[in-house]
Amino acid sequence: MPLDTTSYALPVARTIQDLRATVQKWRDAGETVALVPTMGALHSGHISLVDLGRTHADHVVVSIFVNPTQFGPGEDFDAYPRTEAEDAKQLVGKADLIFAPNAREMYPEGFSTTINLSGVTAHLEGLSRPTHFAGVATVVAKLLLTCLPDVALFGQKDYQQLLVIQTMVRDLNLPVKIIGAPIARDPDGLALSSRNIYLTETERATAPHIHRILQEAAQKAAQGADIKALCAHGMAELKELGFIPDYLEIRNATTLAPFDSNSVEGPARALIAAKLGQPRLIDNIDVPSA
Repeated sequence: MPLDTTSYALPVARTIQDLRATVQKWRDAGETVALVPTMGALHSGHISLVDLGRTHADHVVVSIFVNPTQFGPGEDFDAYPRTEAEDAKQLVGKADLIFAPNAREMYPEGFSTTINLSGVTAHLEGLSRPTHFAGVATVVAKLLLTCLPDVALFGQKDYQQLLVIQTMVRDLNLPVKIIGAPIARDPDGLALSSRNIYLTETERATAPHIHRILQEAAQKAAQGADIKALCAHGMAELKELGFIPDYLEIRNATTLAPFDSNSVEGPARALIAAKLGQPRLIDNIDVPSA
């Protein structure tokens, strides 16, 4: 299939072969490449990653692929928003190429390889969504090996995912620099997410409390408060507000392991996940140094 240059004002590679051929032309010219992996339904947070990628490389590739292997049973794979035409409009003047394969291109018949990590996947999202990170690691590895970018950019909203990808790249000696970008937020503090479109008007007004509760827990933890008590209080408040909380935890920022005591010991991250209506919202922030 030739490179699609007619559907949008930005060229689209539908196959791995076409992606590699385009990147090779840039390589032959001595130019560098940044990759921004996405599942589409782009918002300003994604665009900030593309803009950041432009500061690190001569060309930016944005992949758009709703990856079926990272969705568990009962999750929203079929309902996940697919807005490729609108996404392409947002990328004009920002990216140089869209890589938008279908599932058969990424997982051809007979595909039987999965990448599993231990350690960092043993906590939080790894417990709530036990097959999720294997799907993430596998598809990201394929994207990195397909594009072979100099840098790849991921948002810190999916903080545990970022750690998983950094660990995988380190362990497999993949020749790419992984850059974690700050979380993009609405003015009221809600972390930008493609799933925010599922929120009703009332739920959208409630949703920013997830960030407020997270901030309060992180600030008090930095002041030496009991971590377990802080997290229990925050979970109770989430329930009172109508959330169905999954977790609120303050963990080691590098490993996501719990601290041995009930107080912060070294770099820490506060992380939260809770359903509000249809969507499951996640967020995280640094715990300030004492």
